[in-house]
Amino acid sequence: MNPPAPDRFRSEAILVARLLLVGLFLIYGWDKLTGFAGTVAYMAQVGAPAPALAAATAVLVEVVVALAIAAGLLTRPLALLLAGYTLAAGIIGHPFWGAEGLARYADAINFYKNVSIAGGCLLLAVTGAGRYAIDARIGRARAFAPTRRLADG
Repeated sequence: MNPPAPDRFRSEAILVARLLLVGLFLIYGWDKLTGFAGTVAYMAQVGAPAPALAAATAVLVEVVVALAIAAGLLTRPLALLLAGYTLAAGIIGHPFWGAEGLARYADAINFYKNVSIAGGCLLLAVTGAGRYAIDARIGRARAFAPTRRLADG
């Protein structure tokens, strides 16, 4: 019996989704790394505590964590970390509730994009990395899997 069509390419779809999800972090994380002084200045401008540490944290999460997720390494816990980071970045970087006019509109769009990206990260934390991942190769795919209840089948 063949699996239903949506499940036929499940691992492939998860791989593509994983790569699409972290692409944004890799692009802008690389920009933060290569323009580190500007990143520190931006962190100071938005009022982040310890701007140099905040900038280093942003680079670590956006480059190292995103690369690990792209490779499918420790996907579930790192996807949770990335979800929290993305929500915090939205709150700190896009406080639309304190802006007016076009600035409010632009910040609202970016804030809710962060919320949506965090939702994608949470979904990845639940689904796991799929077959095409380091986690699957080393048997870690189930290490952080939610337990099934008896009622789930």
